[in-house]
Amino acid sequence: MTNIDLGRPVQGDVVELILDDHRRFEALLRDLRDSSQDRDAVRRAFAALHVAHAEAEEKHVYPKLKRKNAVDDEEADHGVEEHAEGNEALLAVLELKGTDTQAFDDAVEELARLVNHHLTEEELTILNPAREEVGPQVRADLGVLFAEERNAQIDADCGRIENVRRIVAEARREGLLDDDEDDEDDD
Repeated sequence: MTNIDLGRPVQGDVVELILDDHRRFEALLRDLRDSSQDRDAVRRAFAALHVAHAEAEEKHVYPKLKRKNAVDDEEADHGVEEHAEGNEALLAVLELKGTDTQAFDDAVEELARLVNHHLTEEELTILNPAREEVGPQVRADLGVLFAEERNAQIDADCGRIENVRRIVAEARREGLLDDDEDDEDDD
């Protein structure tokens, strides 16, 4: 666990809660790039938030938006795949011993690339339709479920390296991660 404030929402419009976390991701990524920060504490905070946020979205948000026809299976499944890719890049950051090496900087750069891509895509293809297609009461009810799951995950220390390893291994077994990541670039 870490002393970095990850917020602890208990309610709100799910779209706004997700966007609040997106801004937290951006701030944490900036701190990961800043060598004057306690980068070990920042990576632990990022890990907790990333895992908790993704688990809450996958458990509650994506299924509900699919049921409400706000997003289709392809958009939700793509979000899950991007979470898996982010977790894999996060694991690479967590497994590095030091935070003052070129390897750490390179791993952070890859994590930032994947996470920033996902944030942009999710805001465009999932959150915009959620605003337009799902009523405020459903978004508020979903906000409570999202916040409860997110907070429970953080309380359970979901960002610890053993848990991230387990999540990445499970994603690999489910075929969410390509063994050869260059294949996507060749299409």
